Amino acid sequence: MSPPFTVVRGGRAAAAAAVALRELRIAFPATAHDKAPFVAVEGVQLDVADGEFVAIVGPTGCGKSTLLNATAGLLAPAAGAVSIFGAPLSGLNRQAGYLFQAEALFPWKSALDNVAIGLDISGTPSGEARVRARDWLARVGLSAFADRYPHMLSGGQRKRVGLAQVLIRDPKILLMDEPFGPLDAQTRQIMGGLLLDLWSADRKAVMFVTHDLEEAIALADRVVIMGAGPASRIIGEWRVPLARPRGDDVRLDPAFHQIHREIWAALKDEVVKGYRQSEAVG
Repeated sequence: MSPPFTVVRGGRAAAAAAVALRELRIAFPATAHDKAPFVAVEGVQLDVADGEFVAIVGPTGCGKSTLLNATAGLLAPAAGAVSIFGAPLSGLNRQAGYLFQAEALFPWKSALDNVAIGLDISGTPSGEARVRARDWLARVGLSAFADRYPHMLSGGQRKRVGLAQVLIRDPKILLMDEPFGPLDAQTRQIMGGLLLDLWSADRKAVMFVTHDLEEAIALADRVVIMGAGPASRIIGEWRVPLARPRGDDVRLDPAFHQIHREIWAALKDEVVKGYRQSEAVG
């Protein structure tokens, strides 16, 4: 089904944003410790175009994951709105796939069955689901590991299974919350390259949360910076001027270092502020 279209200035038709956050405010109820509601994010305005890869970075506790959860329909806004391809979001976002930092694999299921489970739940015949799951395992380089269980796989291999588990459902939007965070630096870089290869073949809208600024620049079309919380806002965004496809040597490009310096100049004070706030709470 084609996404809805909106008319823009000049009479030209343009596709609605895959994700549109408008004056978004997310607040959590008061607790015995916090007498007033805690406002995580306030006044957030963000569009993610269909096929665009957007990385979101910011200090710990600034609401990056909160934005993903609101986009997934897991959190209801206290104010503002979330729209998906031009339609207001109500309930769960059925057009999104979510890859969390924590693994979501079933330990008693093989890699093949873990990838197929989303199709099983949706009613796809078992034989067809497993044919498609084998194809996705091949795409992530795990054809030889289909019958292995999660405890028999490395951390990077489990992340590959998780990625296939999400992508097999063909979501139109991919939400990724520090998906490679637990991995070592070398494996993270390999997983980033794999993600870009898969994304380039069928460009989806991506919202990618990370603490790693280098990772954000290497992967994204646009990097969005959030300020320290509470009531965090978007304080800046940068288009990444690096051609695609991007190889392993992208981090050696002078343009990479230039944009890294620019973004870090805006981000570092917020990181320090967030760290001090966490110390005060502790």
